[in-house]
Amino acid sequence: MQSIPVDTARLGVLRCAIAPEAKISNSETQEVKKDREGNTVYTVAVTVRQDRRRISVIEIAVSGEPKGIEEGQILKVTGLMAFAWAMGDRHGISFRADAITPVHGTSLKAGGAR
Repeated sequence: MQSIPVDTARLGVLRCAIAPEAKISNSETQEVKKDREGNTVYTVAVTVRQDRRRISVIEIAVSGEPKGIEEGQILKVTGLMAFAWAMGDRHGISFRADAITPVHGTSLKAGGAR
């Protein structure tokens, strides 16, 4: 699987669409995915909007629970990598980050920046 570093400065505003959720590795047993060190892997759905174009939503995986993230909040994503994958006739791109942190004072619930 090829990893591609992503320059988050070129992605425009990154905003939380769905708060962190533990990633499930087996939907039948509801087993939670763990990284190599045994930390739970979480996913955060993030909206990306560049230069007034339409909004895209990407799911970013991160080890350990990101703290203080609410839906609508602007986020800082550190160490974002994209991974191209293929399984049979299915293929896509997945995203993983070293860290996802809130930019304080930007929640839509609190009437922050839109």
